[in-house]
Amino acid sequence: MRIKRVDHVGIVVNDLTAVKDFFLELGLELKGEWEMEGDLMGYAIGLHDVKVRCVGLGTSDSQTWIELIQFLSPSNEQEVQKHAANTLGIRHIAITVEDIETVVAKLKSRGTELFSEIRQYKDVYKLCYVRGPEGIILELAEEMK
Repeated sequence: MRIKRVDHVGIVVNDLTAVKDFFLELGLELKGEWEMEGDLMGYAIGLHDVKVRCVGLGTSDSQTWIELIQFLSPSNEQEVQKHAANTLGIRHIAITVEDIETVVAKLKSRGTELFSEIRQYKDVYKLCYVRGPEGIILELAEEMK
């Protein structure tokens, strides 16, 4: 048995529009929007009376897919937690960008929280961690040539 690929990453959000706009500004493409509900879906995730709105975002080559999910029912009205980068669990998504300085400047202008300024890792990458809407942490990386 072997894994063929990671199909997608699902992110549960309260403000679907804000998070979608954030990822679109980063350069991901809108791949689809849909609603789902019903017994089979609820059974699959262990909840009852499930209804969700979803947005699929991906890269132009369709190799990467992020699925944003807003639960209409049952909803979760808890406030978004701003976890530290070392909190246990899935904590960040790494995205390779072409021009990290431009991307970070754009994010700064819209008020995105930076963990630090851009740093160089050896002669391999320029890196910067940012916190997007709803506490989503991204590691931005530009490959150095």
